[in-house]
Amino acid sequence: MALGTRGKSKSAARARRHARLRKKIVGSETTPRLMVSRSAKHVFVQVIDDSKGMTLASASTMEADLRALDGDKSAKAKRVGEIVGERAKSAGIEKVVFDRGGNRFAGRVAAVAAGAREAGLEL
Repeated sequence: MALGTRGKSKSAARARRHARLRKKIVGSETTPRLMVSRSAKHVFVQVIDDSKGMTLASASTMEADLRALDGDKSAKAKRVGEIVGERAKSAGIEKVVFDRGGNRFAGRVAAVAAGAREAGLEL
């Protein structure tokens, strides 16, 4: 066991980081929150209005057309970002607040952000 971990799991550390981030990041009607959640295989993205508690747009790699997509997990994550960006734009959303969910802004999380920016969302 590494020093400083004191027996805490990676998932508990991620949950603590996410709770710390959520103190500052709040989605509103004008700027909803783009939330990224990831598992070992998949990426899930939602655009959330926290004032109403509603999901305005969502996308994930679990969707049928993305399951058939060739490429690595980062390429699929970028495509998910593009799809959620398109869906958010069609819902009238121009600007969002990015919530990385306690994960590092690298790899698949950064690919989602890049895809959303390419679709025209302002992060």
